[in-house]
Amino acid sequence: MINSLVKFIRDTYKTNEFIALHEPSFNGNELSYVTDAIKSTYVSSVGKFVDEFEKGIERYTASPGAVSTVNGTAALHASMYVAGVKAGEVVITQALTFVATCNAIHHMGAQPVFVDVSKRTMGLCPKALELFLEENAVLAVDGSYLKSSKKRIRAVIPMHTYGHPVELDEIVVICKKWKLSLIEDAAESLGSFYKGRHTGTFGDFGAISFNGNKVITTGGGGMVLCASQERKQSVKHVTTTAKVAHPYEFFHDVAGFNYRMPNLNAALGVGQLEVLNSHLLKKRQLAMHYKAFFKGSEYAFFDEPVDTKSNFWLNSLVCSNFDARNDLIEKANATGIMMRPIWTPMHKLPVFNDALRGDLSNTEWFEARVVNIPSSPVEVGHA
Repeated sequence: MINSLVKFIRDTYKTNEFIALHEPSFNGNELSYVTDAIKSTYVSSVGKFVDEFEKGIERYTASPGAVSTVNGTAALHASMYVAGVKAGEVVITQALTFVATCNAIHHMGAQPVFVDVSKRTMGLCPKALELFLEENAVLAVDGSYLKSSKKRIRAVIPMHTYGHPVELDEIVVICKKWKLSLIEDAAESLGSFYKGRHTGTFGDFGAISFNGNKVITTGGGGMVLCASQERKQSVKHVTTTAKVAHPYEFFHDVAGFNYRMPNLNAALGVGQLEVLNSHLLKKRQLAMHYKAFFKGSEYAFFDEPVDTKSNFWLNSLVCSNFDARNDLIEKANATGIMMRPIWTPMHKLPVFNDALRGDLSNTEWFEARVVNIPSSPVEVGHA
């Protein structure tokens, strides 16, 4: 099966060279816009492309407000800051995520609590979230607190793993019931929709990444999607060093961050946004191409969940066991086709291994089985 898979992927990408997991492509106006930014001399966090990129993301996601940042981690950090997360408080998230989710929590001085993921989505499971809160939290007039430590539970951060939306309806209801801020880690899910609505727009904030391996890229960059114009202004203020507007005086009213995206990167983003729909179409065609190939095989293709439209950022296979996972990864990489396992779950990393957590059976089940396969947009000739 592995030999036929290698041939299938090489035939799909029409190359005998190294095939990466997800490469950026620049076939539109990117170079022209970046050149314009350089010629304008506005290459830092002020310039027309910053404004244009933010407005473009607002239009595409139907978000009330979008604020560009230097990366996705900064977007998460700023979101938590404006949401009121404080040192010593608790933020509930999933252990099956990229480390940036928990790094942002850590650098707020808060503590992550891990709940399990759903086998339907690979993202935060609403049933696991509800069960954890019922068993470990108490609801007060001003919010929720851990029974054991009396620490305030301030927020919930689900992550849309590989672009597959989590079960947002249920999570929204739980967050409202327990008076928790909902911050979506939408780093991987630009172009993914839940029941027709873009991910990152269901909570108080959503954080997008434009890293070089994402659906579109600004080289390095991120975006905060805000549930209101008021929240947008707060995020914009705090990410621009909290400088109070004035023609020439420098006065800063809080300890802010220097997190704004440079105009140079935003110019690249504007060009990439113009080809986003084309990329998404090619990625969907590729996913369906894979789905047909793996039907009835020893590898299960992980498809988009019910009621969602995924961007299929990284296509994934679920192997029968840990040994089968490793065998596939090792043999594919030896032929020059990049494959990789899912991340080491956060509760297994030294910095987070003492974190409070619920049952993580699904998390560890996926860890032992998931393999990412090449997912760069490519013409495959059919939908």
